[in-house]
Amino acid sequence: MKRVSFAVYGGPDVLRLEDADQPDPGPGQIRITVHAAGVNPVDWRIREGQFQHVRPLDLPAGIGQDAAGVVDEVGPGVDGVRVGDRVFGRGANTYAESAVLTAWAPIPHGLTFEEAAGYPSVVETALRILDECGVQPGQRLLVHGASGGVGSAVLQVARDRGITVTATAGPANQDYLHALGAHPTTYGHGWVERVRRLGPVDAALDLAGTGVIPELIGLTGNPRTVISIADLSAPQHGARFSGVTGDVSRALTRATDLISRGRLHIPVQQTYPLAEAAAAHIDSRAGHTRGRRVITP
Repeated sequence: MKRVSFAVYGGPDVLRLEDADQPDPGPGQIRITVHAAGVNPVDWRIREGQFQHVRPLDLPAGIGQDAAGVVDEVGPGVDGVRVGDRVFGRGANTYAESAVLTAWAPIPHGLTFEEAAGYPSVVETALRILDECGVQPGQRLLVHGASGGVGSAVLQVARDRGITVTATAGPANQDYLHALGAHPTTYGHGWVERVRRLGPVDAALDLAGTGVIPELIGLTGNPRTVISIADLSAPQHGARFSGVTGDVSRALTRATDLISRGRLHIPVQQTYPLAEAAAAHIDSRAGHTRGRRVITP
């Protein structure tokens, strides 16, 4: 089979398309023929070596964690899923023609493989950080850098919970954020005052990692109500960095419920073939994403 891997940490040019053995599912795992793999910022952060001191890899290594496809082998001890089922979920080395998943769920009715591949990690992250920041119905949440996959999910889940959202993004994505139920404003010079004019902020999420933790703390008045998934320096300011994955299976169940009720939809901005994984990373790192980017073997 074909897969994308890298032998050294570095820029997108270290990614290589190679021949590899098909993985075997272990106990509690399934293997799928991959029809689409989600592109997440954590993928290029891992490739760059940002986590090598806390989560070192044995190189060369594959890349990717989200995928959607068709089950072709079921590991020992797995019930409730059969060969031929259409599933989406999370595993390892998903930029490949075949991958093993450790958490999965049936693809909700009406979703394509490309759409489904964009949900697992972003929905788990969105649900986790909303719970961690403690924002309640009737309160106002600020989401900084809100137009990507996680932001798209956060805005819609917050709306479903009765939470008011102020969201920042580039000028081109203001209408998109408004359509998701947020009160949008642009980042850049003067953004703090623009946020203040929209109303007092009870909690804030940093999804962009652009060095705004002190400003977010100033807006909420409490560093414990500020969480970042992109700025490792957040704890130095008293805020929190959230990077430990929670219960993905539970998140997929909750996502399926939201999708089935028409309360959650994350668009796919662009798809890339396996051979263009480097381009997908370049575009993801550049930001300004509206929804998700996915790779199709």
